Amino acid sequence: MQGSGRSVVTIGVFDGVHRGHQRVAGRAVAAARELGLRCVAVTFEPHPAEVVRPGSHPARLTSPRRRAELLTGLGVDEVYTVEFSLELSRLSPADFAQSVLADRLRAAVVVVGEGFRFGHRAAGEVETLRALGEKYDFTVEEVPLLDAVSSTVVRERLVAGDVEGAALDLGRPHRVQGVVVRGYQRGRQLGFPTANVETLAHTAIPADGVYAGWLECVPVANLPALYEGERWPAAISVGTNPTFEGVPRTVEAYALDRDDLELYGAHVAVEFKARLRGNTRFDSIEALIEQIHADVADTRRLTSG
Repeated sequence: MQGSGRSVVTIGVFDGVHRGHQRVAGRAVAAARELGLRCVAVTFEPHPAEVVRPGSHPARLTSPRRRAELLTGLGVDEVYTVEFSLELSRLSPADFAQSVLADRLRAAVVVVGEGFRFGHRAAGEVETLRALGEKYDFTVEEVPLLDAVSSTVVRERLVAGDVEGAALDLGRPHRVQGVVVRGYQRGRQLGFPTANVETLAHTAIPADGVYAGWLECVPVANLPALYEGERWPAAISVGTNPTFEGVPRTVEAYALDRDDLELYGAHVAVEFKARLRGNTRFDSIEALIEQIHADVADTRRLTSG
């Protein structure tokens, strides 16, 4: 069947590519290998909720680029991103199955998660898809969900600062990505220069506090990456820094023992290992510096090995 142009397709928003998503995508990849076909993951951008209910965009666990990287890392051959629009949202289940699955992707097998819904007002169910498969010559596999693992639950954990629980659901540490921009440079003045990360809109950022984790430079298409491939243990601050007034909410990361990095303009990822403490207003700069030393020591212990 190799070369027939047909494919095994899996469909979903896949925000976070958490362990439940991994199970669905993994089954699709396995089916594609069994049949000698390519595996295609269909996903949507922007998030359907933002189009159907403007202003309701959920916090984003993964950027479109990161989502594609994670899916291809699971063995998916192609990530087909469909532009989600009001017009698309109004397609009936039958029209979606014909235009996307049959005509564009020539699906032989469609793999979806348990309880999958599609089409206008989510009218289509898995049994609807199976019936349409008989008409358009594809079969359907429904993969059971993992209990209590969902993008919504991961977002809730991050809002609570539970980055360790989020990592268990994701199967890896949660990360945020962005460009390093100039901040107030107070960390440098205190002896702990930080990368001030400007994140993408709607990024799921953990609750305000101090975290242990990592800072990594990531390549971007057609642009050289500074310190490409390098990754450092990092003490991370999220919040408004209550010791200093008038500071907007930021994500800042201090790469341990590195005061020589020139990261302005670099694209970086910040990964969260564990929450060390909440944000505190200190009565003096000396007390703040003493606490930062303790945070660095805790970070070193948690990220070693």
